[in-house]
Amino acid sequence: MSTGTRPRELRFLDPAILARLGTLELKARTVVEGFLSGLHRSPFKGFSVEFAEYRQYMHGDDLSSIDWKVYARTDRYYVKKFEEETNLNCYLLLDVSASMGYGSKGVTKLEYASMLAGSLAYLMQRQRDAVGLATFDDAIVSMLPPSARPSHLRSLLVTLDRMAPGKQTNVARPLHQLADGIAKRGLVILISDLIDEPERVIEGLRHFRFRGTDVVVFHVMDPAELTFPFTRASRFRDLEGGDELMAVPSVVREQYLGELNATIDRYKRELGGADIDYRLLDTSEPLEFALMSYLSTRGKGRK
Repeated sequence: MSTGTRPRELRFLDPAILARLGTLELKARTVVEGFLSGLHRSPFKGFSVEFAEYRQYMHGDDLSSIDWKVYARTDRYYVKKFEEETNLNCYLLLDVSASMGYGSKGVTKLEYASMLAGSLAYLMQRQRDAVGLATFDDAIVSMLPPSARPSHLRSLLVTLDRMAPGKQTNVARPLHQLADGIAKRGLVILISDLIDEPERVIEGLRHFRFRGTDVVVFHVMDPAELTFPFTRASRFRDLEGGDELMAVPSVVREQYLGELNATIDRYKRELGGADIDYRLLDTSEPLEFALMSYLSTRGKGRK
């Protein structure tokens, strides 16, 4: 949906507005309720009811289970899902390394990622799915196993609310540890700036697919990282290693953007080849794009 035609509810999905709200629980509720209200008023009729509580009518279903109000709105037959049909085990894997503390527009990558993780968890609870959380930098920092209980969601949101940037990135090592430790098949959602060797990250994500787990990757980047808008000679500091480098942006911009785009293209190509959903997210963009990506993944029937 374009900004010009977006319903009023979706203005609350703007990251800068969200960052000024109170607790993460309030932010997540605002995002999800605004997003769902916007979907119901959007041109994508039908998609808004497919997301959680309904599935399309199949031959053999009891005709009395058809929701005729939904049929009147979508001109398609839907039936309510039973609880066991929406029982998904999902792990949110959140990168809390030092590089996630960067933010050029008032919202850091970690704040954006935490709001996204909280919104996804809130949405999953509405879908009666079990959601867990693992945070990591160069090792696993915290771990909450999946649960669908409301009290568990509050614990997860409190954990996210207290997150602060940690140490250096090592995406691959925690991924392998988690892949070995997750016994029940389900869905893994990685939220990270992926600042690590791409080969190591891709290998770690393939480990989940080898064990039969579906994977979604949200590659979170700041707009300044994506466009390199700097104009004056500046000192750039590595948030994780502490190293500093003087550079003239006009001299290094082309090489920087070339290497960045090559890395992004590699993630798209190789993760796609491994049947892993990859989405690049700009922290200046509304969270609706990420939530829509998640619902699109669920809509493929990958349960």
